[in-house]
Amino acid sequence: MALTNLTVVVPVDLSHDSDFAVKSGYSVAGDPARLHIIHVMSPLDSISAAMLHTESPGPAGQKSAAEHLRELAQKHNAVDAHCVVLAGDCGTAIAEYAKKCGADLIVIPSHGYHGLKRLVLGSVTEKVIRHAECSVLVLRRSDAE
Repeated sequence: MALTNLTVVVPVDLSHDSDFAVKSGYSVAGDPARLHIIHVMSPLDSISAAMLHTESPGPAGQKSAAEHLRELAQKHNAVDAHCVVLAGDCGTAIAEYAKKCGADLIVIPSHGYHGLKRLVLGSVTEKVIRHAECSVLVLRRSDAE
């Protein structure tokens, strides 16, 4: 598999790690039309980083999240990227979207939760790895030691 011109899905939670994920995904895709930047709103979004950027988990929140995805794409000169807001279980929705769009690769940031926090919150990245039918590149947290 070549390392450019791939269809790449980059799921983001709109946290500070989203920038690096989009930049990394775009560098692999090589063409903004092959880049899919997605955000999944789950029923528990009231506790997620995305809620810092959205008004509500309903239609207004989806609209706000979509605007942030477009801003991320524009910031990285990828205005032709597909920006999609989904609803549902994050890990499953990401894997299903990747299959639907024929993705060659999913580029996902890791939050690096450990211990009790990981047990309570679960791991979206782990679920994506288990369910995705394509390769998954997990990016190291920017503040990880």
